[in-house]
Amino acid sequence: MIMGFIDTMRAEGHAVESVCRVLREQGCQVAARTYRAWRTASPAARTVSDASVIDVVRAAAWAIDHAGVRRLTPEGLYGRRKMTALVRRSAPDASRGSVDRAMRTLGLQGVRRGRGVRTTVPAKDGRRAGDLLDRNFTAEAPNRTWVMDFTYVRTWAGFAYVAFILDVYAQKIVAWNAASTKTVELVDVPLRIALWQRHREGRPVVPGELIGHADAGSQYTSIAFTDHLAEEGIQPSIGSVADAYDNALMECVIGLYKTECIRTNVFHAGPYKTLADVEYATAGWVDWYNNRRLHSSLGMTTPAEYESAHYAALKTEPQPVCERQRT
Repeated sequence: MIMGFIDTMRAEGHAVESVCRVLREQGCQVAARTYRAWRTASPAARTVSDASVIDVVRAAAWAIDHAGVRRLTPEGLYGRRKMTALVRRSAPDASRGSVDRAMRTLGLQGVRRGRGVRTTVPAKDGRRAGDLLDRNFTAEAPNRTWVMDFTYVRTWAGFAYVAFILDVYAQKIVAWNAASTKTVELVDVPLRIALWQRHREGRPVVPGELIGHADAGSQYTSIAFTDHLAEEGIQPSIGSVADAYDNALMECVIGLYKTECIRTNVFHAGPYKTLADVEYATAGWVDWYNNRRLHSSLGMTTPAEYESAHYAALKTEPQPVCERQRT
């Protein structure tokens, strides 16, 4: 701070010796040679590396919108582990300590998840299938296990309900749907979307290979939804009532959705007034979640990258023709 003051006085034409003499008279002991040594000294290596890391973190955490206003990006919600992984994608030599110092300098800290709310209401009728997963939320390939659930969002116009379908293999959201009522259509529409989307990607669901797991809510045990699963060759699986562990993976993703999307202003500025506001924010969050959000359970890759790597590994390289076959 003192050196900066001397720089300012020097730029205005004052001699360094004169400025230092006045400072000493005011009780600030600084010599002209000390100032000149500071000016000619090279910055420490850590100072230089920290400055570059701060630039990377700042660029990742903030962006300029179309109105010219600087806003927090979804990556600005990262904690130190994910921010370190993100920074190392462009600066492999960045240390965890430098990222930690950069986040403290910029006033960043990871968003924390709140408490969940029970939304499952057991059905008095319908068909309840058995639990085929038994809390084993792993899959050997995409389109082998889908987990499903829905949550609610408060708006000025009343409650909005958002249903998700998640592919367990890469934890990719394959479909979602928002509605103002929690009828069977709330959960049946994303099922139709998910099947269409997988077919559109060239990875259609094979009848008999896919398990569709949900909780014991009345929507998922309804006759209409169960019949739809049967028509598509999807094996139904239902967890127990009031037990989040039986659908823990989906509960975790819904928790992320509420924490990162609904409770922040990153994906929607201002309060949620209507269902359209919820749809707008959810669409942005799902796109970021699938294509840009780093997941520690996936080795700090995105669901899209993890799934693409699976299909890339299935492609066999062409084998060269041996000399005997040529002759």
